[in-house]
Amino acid sequence: MNLNLNNKNALVCGSTAGIGKATAIALASEGANVTLVARNENKLKAILATLPQPGKHSYLVADFSNPYDLLSQVTKFMNTNHGFHIVINNTGGPKSGPVLTASLDEFENAFTNHLKCNHVIAQATIPFMKSEGYGRIINIISTSVKEPIPGLGVSNTIRGAVGNWSKTLASEVAEFGITVNNVLPGFTETERLTEIVKVKAASEGKNIEDMAEIMKHYTPANRFAKPEELADAITFLASERAAYINGINLPVDGGRTKSL
Repeated sequence: MNLNLNNKNALVCGSTAGIGKATAIALASEGANVTLVARNENKLKAILATLPQPGKHSYLVADFSNPYDLLSQVTKFMNTNHGFHIVINNTGGPKSGPVLTASLDEFENAFTNHLKCNHVIAQATIPFMKSEGYGRIINIISTSVKEPIPGLGVSNTIRGAVGNWSKTLASEVAEFGITVNNVLPGFTETERLTEIVKVKAASEGKNIEDMAEIMKHYTPANRFAKPEELADAITFLASERAAYINGINLPVDGGRTKSL
């Protein structure tokens, strides 16, 4: 299937590693003009050099702990370059731990990094999407919006807030040809998963390799996902072919989530 994203501009957040990086590559491979977003400029430059069709892509440096700075950087870029048809909201998740021992700062920081930053990006980019009659906002969150994951108290809480924010937004912008969807990764081979495996191994008194093998069997697929498998689903949702898919949570988890 040719998804044909030629002449579409995509903003990909958290694009220097893992799912974000794989998504940037996938979108570029389908013809999109990709703008990478992360806080480390050296890493951004390195990823930029690997994208298909070099010379048509760009990057901007922003820190998701400061939504006002993020908004400023995105707005400045749009004023001097172009708007965005596609936005991939993606940033590192909160640290592991039970909800009862989480500090208020942990909740506030996670709320800022995820919901506030998603919100300011949406506010900045949707006017252009409306003018084009085409928009795709895709939030990379977690299967915890369907089933809370033990040991991820803050993440479970904030991901739920993002899920409901996006569902609300989806109903407000659908008439303009804009869709808002969430992709829910299962266990995917990223730095985030490595951290979760280490924490779980320590709590259960197992070595990391054994714990990883045990966790692979939590899913009917008996393996972890590749970031590229998430990127394929995201890229489809970003395309014209997904025009009538709106306001959904799409698990890409090998069947691990027990709920429908």
